[in-house]
Amino acid sequence: MPFRLKPHKPYSFFIEHTERNGSSLFADQLHDQLANEAHRPIVLVCIGSDRSTGDSLGPLVGTFLEERAVRNLYVYGTLTKPVHALNLVETLHEIQTRFHRPLIIAIDACLGRLSSVGYVFFSEGPLAPGAGVQKELPSVGEYNIKAVVNVSGFMEMMILQNTRLHLVYELARFITEGFAEFDARVNRLHHEEAAITRLRQSRDESKS
Repeated sequence: MPFRLKPHKPYSFFIEHTERNGSSLFADQLHDQLANEAHRPIVLVCIGSDRSTGDSLGPLVGTFLEERAVRNLYVYGTLTKPVHALNLVETLHEIQTRFHRPLIIAIDACLGRLSSVGYVFFSEGPLAPGAGVQKELPSVGEYNIKAVVNVSGFMEMMILQNTRLHLVYELARFITEGFAEFDARVNRLHHEEAAITRLRQSRDESKS
């Protein structure tokens, strides 16, 4: 079974994008890790560039999530406004200025072993964007999501540029579906909390 979970700290989870009901399993992990933090603004920093096929995963995820009109997630990095090496520092400064105690999740493509291609990794801890292609950029996020789009090796920039769009697209859809389901769960949670608050207020008013 291609679905695996590592229970020890730091948290780490990975799943193949073709796994049956994989997006729901991914949403389960997002919910388990993040539900208690839902009172904080959850910010997704989708890193990458549409100038390179393999590196376009982040902007595709951001664009798909914007199209889904998620209500409880703030998205940075789309095909229209990508977050990349030239504006990453500026983007992180904007997030820290705009939000109080944001929970940042970094999303990016990566290269890996042949056996890992097509897998999505969700881990606790910051992402080091650009590390695989020898770029020095600030670490991003309390959690990170990486999707393995191709095999690492010699001339990795060239590998990213010649990665099949189909796989990148499918991985981006998989991640999007997981976050969309997580967003719907958070929305239901907020509605339930609001209903409980109204009920308590109504009881308090009836006693007074």
